[in-house]
Amino acid sequence: MRIVAGTARGRKLKELPGLDTRPTTDKVKESMFNIVQFDIEGRRVLDLFAGTGQLGCEALSRGAAYVTFVDQSREAARVVKENAALVADPDTFEVLQRDAIGFVESRPGKYGLVFLDPPYRTGLMEKALEAIRAIDIVAEHGIIVCETGLDETLPTLGDPYEMGREYRYGKIKLTLYHRR
Repeated sequence: MRIVAGTARGRKLKELPGLDTRPTTDKVKESMFNIVQFDIEGRRVLDLFAGTGQLGCEALSRGAAYVTFVDQSREAARVVKENAALVADPDTFEVLQRDAIGFVESRPGKYGLVFLDPPYRTGLMEKALEAIRAIDIVAEHGIIVCETGLDETLPTLGDPYEMGREYRYGKIKLTLYHRR
């Protein structure tokens, strides 16, 4: 795993041992960031289900103002802290070890960009999207980027959220939501 672009381009990130975490491939990550490249600079970003933190780290490298990383695993939170420190100033991020849905329900403020990449086929994506819609943590004109398995169908969220395009990469699908 490495940072694809920005101030930390090429920097290698630490990975979690074992098979519990499924890092986003470099190809999918590069495509994802090409899609949102003009929506990163200066924004508050939420990397929910952070894992190794590579999506939030990439956002920091590309000019995000601040990133909040959330993962319930103690080991993941430790690795995210190490990775984020390799990429950005400690004043530009926070790492929280806690349940993702509980974090959203705590009303954490507004984010301009939200990355959702929970374990596939667990129902966590749908729960996270419902909590985000109910609490409304996405800023006006904000974007939610969801990474799922190709066969997963995501819900329509309703106003003020609008489902955008879907992008397919082998067995992986990216789905965007926009907040009007």
